[in-house]
Amino acid sequence: MAGKFPRVFTFFIMLFIGISLTGCGDDRPEQIEKYQQLTTQRLTQLKSGLENGQLRNATLLKQYTQLLSSQSPDLVPLLNELALDASTTGPMYQSLVRRHADLANTANYVDLDQQLAEAENVYQATDMSLYNDMLSDPVNVVADLSNGKLARVNSISREAAALANGNEDFGAGSQLVGNPSYGSWQTNSSGTSFWAWYGMYAMFSNIFQRPIYYDNWSNRRGYSYYNDVGRYRYTSPKQATAQAKTFEQTKKRFESQGKRFNSPYAKTRTGSTSLSRQSASAPKASTTTRTASKKFRSNYSKTSSFRNSSSRTTRGISRGK
Repeated sequence: MAGKFPRVFTFFIMLFIGISLTGCGDDRPEQIEKYQQLTTQRLTQLKSGLENGQLRNATLLKQYTQLLSSQSPDLVPLLNELALDASTTGPMYQSLVRRHADLANTANYVDLDQQLAEAENVYQATDMSLYNDMLSDPVNVVADLSNGKLARVNSISREAAALANGNEDFGAGSQLVGNPSYGSWQTNSSGTSFWAWYGMYAMFSNIFQRPIYYDNWSNRRGYSYYNDVGRYRYTSPKQATAQAKTFEQTKKRFESQGKRFNSPYAKTRTGSTSLSRQSASAPKASTTTRTASKKFRSNYSKTSSFRNSSSRTTRGISRGK
C-alpha cells in the first residue's frame, strides 16, 4: 500500500496539471480567425465605399487626375495609373486583398505571433478612415505634378515641408518612394541601394531625372503619410523584412567607412495638417524598423478596441458567442 500511494499522488498531480493547461489553451488561432472574419467585412465595406464615392480622397484623386490629364496630355499614362488607387483595382487595395488571403496559410509566417500581428494590421488597414488618409499620398503626388495649381490635402505645402524638415526636393512623386505598392529598393553592383519603380510608375524616373539613392533619401526625405504614419499597417511582414535588410546593408556599408547611418524612420517628418482620429492615435512608423527583422509584431497596443491587458502580442478579440 505504501508503494502505491506515491504513484496515485503523482497521477492526480499530472491530471491537475493537464486540466490546468487545457484551461489555458493557446487562443491565437481563434484570434487570427476572428480578425479574418472582421477584415472580410471591412474589405466589403471599403469596396463599396470606393465604388460609391464615400471616400473623400478617392473622389479628389479622380477629379485631380482628370483635370491634370486635360492640361498635361504627356502625363496621361501616369495619371491613369495613379487614378487606379481611387478604385478597387489600385495597388493599395489589391495589396490588402493579397495580405488578407495570405493569412489563411500559417506557413506564410515565422510563427503564430507574426501571423496574429499581421492579421491585426490588415484589419486596421482596411478601416475606411485610415484608407482615406492613406490616399492623401497619391492625391498630393498629382497636386505636385500640377505645379501647385491643385492643392495638397492633409499636408502642408511642398515649400513649407522643405523648410520645416530641411529635406531635399526629390520632385513630384516623392511621397510614394519607400512604399512597396509602387516600387522597391534595389542594390547595384557597388552595394548602393536605389529606388526602382514598378510598371507605369517608372515614368517618375523622367521627372526626377536622376536615381533616388537610399542613403541620400533616408537623410533628406520629406513627409508622406505612408512613411510617417501608416507604414507598419500598410506593409506586409515580407516587405518589412526587405526594408530592414536594405537598412542593415546600408548601415554596414557606412560603418565600414567609419560613418554612422540612421534609419530613414528614426525621425518623423513634419507635414500633416489633418488626420482621422484613428491615424492620429497610431504608434509612430519607426516601430516597424525595430521589429521587422524579428517578428514584425504589432504595436497597436493602447488604441485598439480589440485589446486587453494580456502580455501576449494580441489577445483582445472577444470569443465568438
